[in-house]
Amino acid sequence: MMTTEIYDILEIVAGTHAAPHDVLGMHEMETPEGKICVARVFMPFAKQITLIDQGNKRKKYVLEKIHEDGFFAGTLKDRDEWFQYQLEYVMEDDTTWKSYDPYSFGPTISEYDRYLFGAGNHYEIYKKMGGRLMTHEGVKGAAFTVWAPSAKSISLVGDFNHWDNRRNPMRQLGESGVWEIFIPKLVDGDAYKYHMVQVDGRIVDKTDPYGYTAEVRPKTASVLYADAKFKWKDKRWLNARKKKDMNKEPMNVYEVHLGSWMRVPEEENRFLTYTELAERLVPYVKEMGFNYIELLPVSEHPFDGSWGYQVTGFYAPTSRFGHPDEFKLFVDTCHNNGIGVILDWVPAHFPKDDFALARFDGTALYEHQDPRQGEHQQWGTYIFNYGKKEVSNFLIGNALFWLEAYHIDGLRVDAVASMLYLDFAKNEGEWLPNQYGGSENIEAVEFLKHLNSVIRGREDGSLMIAEESTSWSGVSRDTKEGGLGFNMKWNMGWMNDFLFYMKQDPIYRKFHHNKMTFGMAYHYTENFMLVLSHDEVVHEKSSMVGKMPGDDWQRFANLRLAMVLCMDTLVRNYSLWVANLASTTNGEKQPAWIGICWNSMTIKKHKTT
Repeated sequence: MMTTEIYDILEIVAGTHAAPHDVLGMHEMETPEGKICVARVFMPFAKQITLIDQGNKRKKYVLEKIHEDGFFAGTLKDRDEWFQYQLEYVMEDDTTWKSYDPYSFGPTISEYDRYLFGAGNHYEIYKKMGGRLMTHEGVKGAAFTVWAPSAKSISLVGDFNHWDNRRNPMRQLGESGVWEIFIPKLVDGDAYKYHMVQVDGRIVDKTDPYGYTAEVRPKTASVLYADAKFKWKDKRWLNARKKKDMNKEPMNVYEVHLGSWMRVPEEENRFLTYTELAERLVPYVKEMGFNYIELLPVSEHPFDGSWGYQVTGFYAPTSRFGHPDEFKLFVDTCHNNGIGVILDWVPAHFPKDDFALARFDGTALYEHQDPRQGEHQQWGTYIFNYGKKEVSNFLIGNALFWLEAYHIDGLRVDAVASMLYLDFAKNEGEWLPNQYGGSENIEAVEFLKHLNSVIRGREDGSLMIAEESTSWSGVSRDTKEGGLGFNMKWNMGWMNDFLFYMKQDPIYRKFHHNKMTFGMAYHYTENFMLVLSHDEVVHEKSSMVGKMPGDDWQRFANLRLAMVLCMDTLVRNYSLWVANLASTTNGEKQPAWIGICWNSMTIKKHKTT
């Protein structure tokens, strides 16, 4: 045996081979006597492996065990062309099983797909990357594709191979940085990770950046999902949405964090499931007169105590509330009750959890290497590198994924200001200027324009809403006119002025009327949404009724006045964004703070005041 082949065997046995398909599987070889086929298989704890011709199952070849750890090989002298086959394994415990050889399949992602991904223009990249159940070359199983150009080697580990990193090493496809493998017989619900030897030799298990769902925390593995099972019933809603002019139709939006809207105290204060939320939250929102629900992030995140803005699974609805099909049921129920669904989306940053995107292949793959460009020191997170085409494609594909796969009606893009400015929340010396010496993040600006132009081009009524608190010009102007291309922008200035005014004792408000009128000086510069944000609840900022002056009677009277003002604004055909974030007591909705409408218990208790 050639020396290079010995090295190949040792790397296969160690699970560190970067091109396992070149060694394992069936290969045609030229010899002095003519062309023959050879087959090589690695299976730890196997004592016998037989290759079976699928075209003639009586034709069998027993492979020779040439390495004690489970490397088998055989020469098929009577065959000179590759043929489809299965492998029969006899394990050390005498169990026997058959399967197609993972190393007998061609790539599941084409060279053209990889080209588009590298150019940043593969808008359905989520259908090509990650773990996907599929039928490939006539065989049912799952394809796995991950981008990690600097990794030394990657192995797929999961329930199906007992988390043994030696069993299924992946191959790198050319210079694309994409690694790939197809595993037969995998099914919905199989958990997996990428076992990676990073560029510096460090070994880490990573979740799938494109994983469709994940294990329930604190576990972090990605999970295969059969996404074709759910049957949508909202075609009428989607067709009607295309015809709407959202600059003319009033919006009354109920902002909610699914983890704290209601709990089940008699069952260890557990969360409601997506199904239970469809049964309880949707009728409540409908009864209260809202026509949109805006969900704080439902993308997978590790910490229950957060609102979900530290995303570790950008393509996975969090499993803490249930299965992806249950989330689809929730959205479908909303639509069939005349309620749109807006999702908080977080493309501005991501956390440093070792199992997720951070330093993915040992390099700053999704982020910038220099912390002056790549870190939010204040938030303890990494900033996406928007100038890298594959990263931009990852995010644009993610936005389109939520709109298409889950029929989401719009995305409220979080922390846009932090994306636009290189010096956001940074002191002098903590940031790097752009090529022109300014503080604008030119790459992020181009990313946002690209993103919004693609989504507007769908012409399906999808909304893009910017949480942007600065004076950046043209946030909601079309990209063709030099804007960023959002449909709407949160009016944070109005919110701050409005709350300042309402906090004043009525006797002093006459000195602050400018707070109520100043917003009209710039109101027509953007397509604004008036917002009472979830951020006004935290850090002891109090509920809406708690912000009001006076005794209880006066507080509720002032709150009614505030709500009437908001409703009057809505009736006058301004877009209104209001929110209501509720905590839980004994399983019933309690007012944490009140936007345009009252919580049900507050209405019942104070309906005569």
